[in-house]
Amino acid sequence: MASQFSVAVIVGSLRRESFSLKIAKALTKLAPSSLKLDVITLNELSFYNQDLEATPPADWVSFRERVKKADAVLFVTPEYNRSVPGVLKNAIDVGSRPYGQSVFDGKPGGVISNSPGAIGGFGANHHLRQSLVFLNVPVLQQPEAYVGGIGDAFDENGELVKTSLREFLEAYIKAFAAWVAQQKK
Repeated sequence: MASQFSVAVIVGSLRRESFSLKIAKALTKLAPSSLKLDVITLNELSFYNQDLEATPPADWVSFRERVKKADAVLFVTPEYNRSVPGVLKNAIDVGSRPYGQSVFDGKPGGVISNSPGAIGGFGANHHLRQSLVFLNVPVLQQPEAYVGGIGDAFDENGELVKTSLREFLEAYIKAFAAWVAQQKK
């Protein structure tokens, strides 16, 4: 029997009707049986402040534990001002501290960016990849996932209805599963 790998899917948006959250939920339905996805929203994660490390807030501890127990990490993010939203950067800071105890260290990763615009969050995708190099997260290189024109991809119930996106996400998550298995050998 093939191994099953757990994946922390970190959603880089707080909005209730977030396209990133909808993509993450769609991925849970499209993922092969070799992956078990844990969708992590950041709505309750407080701001990182090194002064609090002696007694870290419960929300930091919970976030760190969820990511630490995962075999891999997948980021799904919108683009804000050609970068990632502040809430996602904060999550990276919380998870990577204290120095030398990063919960991301060595975990295979992936990045899916999205935007209603045509370039699909290209800036956010690459800005995030830059941080992941420092965090020692080897990132799936191909296929790249810049999801543009996301505005009409989901129905009023949040279900993925855009066939081309469903096919792309299914191909992406299968490639990601193969990447994780290769990295975890």
